[in-house]
Amino acid sequence: MLAGAFALLEAVERAEGAGLTRLAAECGLPKTTAYRLLEQMAELGAVERRGGGYRMGPRIFRLGQGWQPHPGLRAAARGPARRLAALTGATVTVNVLREGRTLVVDSTTGDRAGAVTRPPDGVTHPWFTAAGKVLVAETPPQLPPGPLPATWQREAAAIRARGVAFDRQTVLAGVCCVAVPLHGPNGTPLASLAVVTDPAHSLDRLVGAVQQTGRAISTALRGR
Repeated sequence: MLAGAFALLEAVERAEGAGLTRLAAECGLPKTTAYRLLEQMAELGAVERRGGGYRMGPRIFRLGQGWQPHPGLRAAARGPARRLAALTGATVTVNVLREGRTLVVDSTTGDRAGAVTRPPDGVTHPWFTAAGKVLVAETPPQLPPGPLPATWQREAAAIRARGVAFDRQTVLAGVCCVAVPLHGPNGTPLASLAVVTDPAHSLDRLVGAVQQTGRAISTALRGR
């Protein structure tokens, strides 16, 4: 039952507003089973009924907001990240690697005209964003899963040497990124700090501010 309930939650997240028939088909569940589970989750606030379909409920949202990959990461990053967004006028994100993808755990957007829209917390991107590459460069070779590009070892060495990674419209057209790692008490990279902006914004000019902010957050994490 738990497996079916979580499968339904994932299906609701992927196709918010979908009806019973589609959700049951996506999960490979009989409609009667899917209906019973969805109704039980609706009573608990895990999902909400909306018209003829279902969407994520407030209880799941509250529980999800409490998750973080390291105790105190959000608290340590929030103030410095918001100051960096105000300084650069760009979007600033805190990210981790999960299941071979880059997961945004916190984000804020500055007031620069044309700033890239703030991504919702919880959204994932391919690992080869700057925010992911700066972490993969310092992780064991089995991460991320799957083969690495032939040029990766050279790029990873450059990232480690400079302590910063770049993404110049590699993943999305019109979106560029510069990222640095955030280190925990034992020096292991726990997360990354990234400034996401448009091609008109010079990434090289952002490096100093991003690195300074990253060091401040890492110092706060080590203090914990």
